[in-house]
Amino acid sequence: MSKERARRRAVLEAERAQRLRKAEQRRQRRAALRRLVPKVKVGRTGKLFARRSRGQRSVIVLLVLLALLLIWLLVESVAARIGLSALVLVATPALTVLVLDRRI
Repeated sequence: MSKERARRRAVLEAERAQRLRKAEQRRQRRAALRRLVPKVKVGRTGKLFARRSRGQRSVIVLLVLLALLLIWLLVESVAARIGLSALVLVATPALTVLVLDRRI
């Protein structure tokens, strides 16, 4: 009886040691992969106007609000107001890139 228990215990210990070795290999593989992948993400940051300074963002917002205010004060037709407002909102990102991202 004790020989059988000792044999089962040896088998269980061997299985446990094998699981530990595999887990360690997995951990080492993941660590090696983590070292290969750059930590700093290249490209978009996911933030709106992320490349702009606080001053640039505030000027952009003020100009858009001023344009919308002028549209709603000076244009008579409601349809024209809505259309021009939509045009300003859609064109703002493109104009921002054209004006502020020039490399000279």
